[in-house]
Amino acid sequence: MQISEAQQLVDKWINTTGIRYFNELTNTAILMEEVGEVARIMARQYGEQSFKKSDTEVNLADEMADVLFVLICLANQTGIDLTEALEKNLVKKSIRDADRHKNNEKLK
Repeated sequence: MQISEAQQLVDKWINTTGIRYFNELTNTAILMEEVGEVARIMARQYGEQSFKKSDTEVNLADEMADVLFVLICLANQTGIDLTEALEKNLVKKSIRDADRHKNNEKLK
């Protein structure tokens, strides 16, 4: 699936099943909640924290998909083409970081 297709699918779902978009501020808060859920799993699965009995049904892929879904909602609401934004961002990073990581002693 292309990013543009994902943006179209999310828009279709929102306007049918979801009825309408939540406002941008609400979706930003929801995005932060979803990122927090990813962080919680990461801290337990890859960090030093341990899972609680109530965490038995956690699914990292599903939580990441929730983050992506809400991010796509925000992009749709604000008129951002995520394909174009990502392409421009990669160009920026390639120029800015051309030598930065190669010269970082911590990465060797």
